[in-house]
Amino acid sequence: MRIVMFGPPGSGKGTYASRLTSLLGIPHISTGDMVREEIRAQTEIGKIIKDYSDKGKLVPDEIIVNLLMRRLNEPDAKRGFILDGFPRTMRQAETLEETSGVDLAINLNVPDDVIIQRLSNRLVCKRCGAIYNKLTLKPKIDEICDICGGELYQRDDDKPEVIQERLNVYRRSTEPLIEYYRKKGLLRDISCNNLMTPPEEIVEKIMSVIQEEFG
Repeated sequence: MRIVMFGPPGSGKGTYASRLTSLLGIPHISTGDMVREEIRAQTEIGKIIKDYSDKGKLVPDEIIVNLLMRRLNEPDAKRGFILDGFPRTMRQAETLEETSGVDLAINLNVPDDVIIQRLSNRLVCKRCGAIYNKLTLKPKIDEICDICGGELYQRDDDKPEVIQERLNVYRRSTEPLIEYYRKKGLLRDISCNNLMTPPEEIVEKIMSVIQEEFG
């Protein structure tokens, strides 16, 4: 069961994928998390990635693809995976098709105003990366992670003035990918038009689609 998840920043990909992974027994693989871990660990790849990021340049496909392929070769990914943040380019999509293939692409449709509200209230754990929201998914203790007790913070790119541009960039770059998977008959759209919709409700919709596809 090889699933890719598409959705603009703040559409809930990480939140839904982390719930799906426990229901399906396959790993949630976020290329964003992998990149951040390489940078944090100051590996050779991490230093190269940081250099591109600091200059405001896109990290070359080859680096991201190599990172991902290394992860997909780990034992827990043999039964399948949920990919979040990959593919981001047509070349990445074609490489994924050649190496492992994809069974289903989930496309989260969320209006911009909902995303801006959600992201500008998002909190992330500094220690384990768990995601919270001041409006819809509050931690039990303010600014403290329920899972590991780490400090919660707001990412710089989750500030309202940055979000709209991120959405514009996402839509321009992802449109060809959405069409690519739609033409292959692998794409299924999931809509969420209300900020207060509980994550469990969207996960239920995604699970219904998965059950239809895989029985």
